[in-house]
Amino acid sequence: MVCSLVLAQVFVLNHIHLFGIATPLLYVYFVILFRRNYPQWAMMLWAFLMGLVIDTFSNTPGVSSGSLTLMAAVQPFVSRPFVPRDSADDLQPGVDTFGAGPYLLYAAIMTVLFCLVFFSLEMFSFFNLVEWAECVGGSSMLTLVLILVIDHVRGRQ
Repeated sequence: MVCSLVLAQVFVLNHIHLFGIATPLLYVYFVILFRRNYPQWAMMLWAFLMGLVIDTFSNTPGVSSGSLTLMAAVQPFVSRPFVPRDSADDLQPGVDTFGAGPYLLYAAIMTVLFCLVFFSLEMFSFFNLVEWAECVGGSSMLTLVLILVIDHVRGRQ
């Protein structure tokens, strides 16, 4: 799955710029899917390496790797309120395990957090706040829709 996310991002999704502002950043789905109680150091290492590969092919030096690493660092804390009390230790986040509403909120929080950090690092200035907010909002919404579609397709298998 990691290879398919990287290939889709590098060869297809990086070339989509809806209205010139919204770019789907689907590789965040990789961090969203880490199982509960997965070692945090391993999660951060995997996120950094995936971000490094994306940065290499996308010409965004350090932006994706820094954003994904931060996202992996906060993922256990963000997912904790959404995990059912009587769940297994190796629970994987999804609509079928969290429920539709809680999973949507969890995925939205993670996606918006990633996009905030990603576009802040990419622009590295707040002189054009409107463009920054449009990029964050548009990319977050587009990415979230793709995540929900892929999760729905994966749930049917």
